[in-house]
Amino acid sequence: MYKYSINLQLFAGEKTEKATPKKRQDARKKGQIAKSAEFPGAAVLLVALLCLLMFGGYYKEHIVRLFTDIFINRLTMDVTPYNVLTMLRDYVINILLLLAPVFAGAFLIAIVTNYMQVGFLLVGEGLKPKFSKINPIKGFKNIFSMRSLVEFLKSIFKMTIIGYLVYSTLWGARGNLARLSEMTGDQIMSYTAGLTISLGVKIAAALLVLAVLDYMYQRFEHEKNLRMSKQDIKDEYKKMEGDPLIKGKIRERQRRMAMQRMMQEVPKADVIITNPTHFAVALKYDNSKMEAPQIIAKGQDFVALRIKEIAKQNGVITMENKPLARALFQRAEIGDSIPPDLFQAVAEVLAYVYKLKGKVK
Repeated sequence: MYKYSINLQLFAGEKTEKATPKKRQDARKKGQIAKSAEFPGAAVLLVALLCLLMFGGYYKEHIVRLFTDIFINRLTMDVTPYNVLTMLRDYVINILLLLAPVFAGAFLIAIVTNYMQVGFLLVGEGLKPKFSKINPIKGFKNIFSMRSLVEFLKSIFKMTIIGYLVYSTLWGARGNLARLSEMTGDQIMSYTAGLTISLGVKIAAALLVLAVLDYMYQRFEHEKNLRMSKQDIKDEYKKMEGDPLIKGKIRERQRRMAMQRMMQEVPKADVIITNPTHFAVALKYDNSKMEAPQIIAKGQDFVALRIKEIAKQNGVITMENKPLARALFQRAEIGDSIPPDLFQAVAEVLAYVYKLKGKVK
């Protein structure tokens, strides 16, 4: 029986892990996002055709009015600079009014579809010149890459769908198309316009469905490209931990949390011994759990004032003893028992406090 040794280091660089938030953020800053270029185009085409369908009467009215004005009023006018400028201004305004619904709808849907895919994103990474993009060897590889093959197959599939829709629509309307010679000019225009718009809406809807599928594929490819190996995650973590700015923020947050926990212990104290303005030390003693009184909070200057303020709000007795407050602050930390040589002084203070409270420990 043969035994084969396998070097597990060969699998250490395999990218099997999902990208970390930092990796995603860095990729987004570089413009590397999951986006389908076909989604906005298909949506714009569909909305433009729907606008033509909904505002058909509006377009007919304005076009008839425009040509009526050209062939009835303008042909008999005097050709003067003022009249020509007035005519041009009127025609520009009418043409803009004709295009306004389609342009407004297309512009709005283009912004919405792009925002739906990537949100608000403004990066200049793509504008930087990169000589690697004009490398002929790399360009040749891109032509025969898997991505190029997928794009080619997508194009073939789109053309097949469009061809089928055109064929099925025209085949279904073959009877009416054969009778066009029996229709009036107005009926021919109305029928062909309706057939064209109907075919356009079908094609645009099909392209929109394909664009949604393409977006899902682009997200899959994007997630695949962002994958990291376990070693990549470890290296990123080490780099973040080594950043002085991040370490400083972590320490600052830890200090705030420790300060908050300490202030929450102040109301549980038996007495606050003060300097009175520079130091404040909160003591607590429970003879059933402690061998000696413990320091549960302490502070200097602003923190001392805050401890005294919280003590006052919660009815904790505050006593001024400058030597004892300074000694406790300098010689013991939070959670420590008081030094043995200070037992007598602290006992006298606690005895006085218990007497005031009317209890004995």
